This record gives sequence, structure tokens and C-alpha cells, in this order.
Amino acid sequence: MTIRNWLKFFFTTLFIGGATTGIFGFIVRWDEFQPYFTSFNIISILSTFIWFVLVGFLFSVISQVIFFAYLMVHQLAIGVLRSLSLWNGVQFVLIAIALFDLIYFRFERFAQPGESILSYIALAVFILMIGIITAYFKVKQTKKSMFIPTLFFMVVGTILAWVTSLRVDERGWVYIMLFTLLICNAYQLLALPSYNERSAQERAERIKRSGGEQRKKPLRSGQKQELTLKK
Repeated sequence: MTIRNWLKFFFTTLFIGGATTGIFGFIVRWDEFQPYFTSFNIISILSTFIWFVLVGFLFSVISQVIFFAYLMVHQLAIGVLRSLSLWNGVQFVLIAIALFDLIYFRFERFAQPGESILSYIALAVFILMIGIITAYFKVKQTKKSMFIPTLFFMVVGTILAWVTSLRVDERGWVYIMLFTLLICNAYQLLALPSYNERSAQERAERIKRSGGEQRKKPLRSGQKQELTLKK
């Protein structure tokens, strides 16, 4: 990917994260911020929205760091294992472990006496379903072998980036960060091929343009004499 397209990719993902957090922040914490809207307090609405957007920028940066780290780990693992199918099998096992840990450890730490485990299972199932949907579109966009890597990043990558919010039982921030990470992660996975393709086209055009400029350069006097002697 060229530097220009990487910057476009970075800032687009950044603004998606900011906008998502800004919107879902009000939705998830509506009971807290409803008085701002009922009293039509524009200053409080705008200041809160800007604050959510800035926090969303942070979530987006975390998502992008995890994404590019996974791209490097993915290539390294294929090089070490020398088999994409074996690496996909390892990723499938890690997906199962991550989902189990998400359910079990959150339930053990935050569940109230008598509270059902179903809500914790439902959250893990929700992440898994979003991952499957994203992987389905990724396969349609590229090839079948990308299903497991996409699902792995959507599940394990999201949970790793989500750890900071999972350490506390602040339901509002847990869901706000989750929605932001899922949207940023899905966007990066689905948009990356178009940015890579655009970068390849720009490189090809640059090479073609530079080759044409070299052919159009006038010959120097020494080169003209050499051509004349050859004739």
C-alpha cells in the first residue's frame, strides 16, 4: 500500500471510529444524556458528542494497531508453519478458547449471586455472528480460505482490543467500545483489498509514466554520434 492510500485508510477508519462512538455513546447512555435533548441544551450536546468522538478516535487507533499486528503475525505464522490450512486450524482453536474465556471469566468476575450466565453467552454469540457475517462478505470479495482468518480477527482481535473495557463492569462503555471495534475491524478487513488494488494501479501508472518520460528525453550529442556510427 502506498503512503497516500495508507493515510486515507488510517483517517477514514479513524473518523468511522469517532462517528460510531459519538452516535452509540448517546444511544447506549440515553438515560444519562436524555435531559440534554429534552431541554435542548446545544452546548452540552455538542461538548458531549465531541468528547465521545475523541474517545472513538482512541478506540479506532487501538483497532488499527491490532489489525496491522495481526497482518504481520498472519504472514509470519504461514511462513513458520508452511501451511495455510494448519494455521487456519490453529486460529479456529484460538477462536474457541477466546470465546470460552470471554464467557467464563467475565461471569466469574462480574456475575451477581443468582445471575444467569445466558447474558454472557449472548454477548459472545453476538460477536461470533458479526464475525461470521463479515467473513461471509470477505469470502465473496476474495476467496474461501479467508473465512477463518477474517473470523479470527473479528473475534480474537476484537476481544484483545476490548480487554481494557472488560476489566471493569461498566456496561455502557463495554457496549460502546464493542460496537466501535466491531465496525472499525469489519471496515478494515473489507476495505483493505480496494486500497491495495488502488495502490497497485497507482504504482503501475507511475512506472508507465516514468518509462514514457525516459523515451521522450532528447538524445545528447554524444548519443547521436554513437547512433550515426552504428548506422
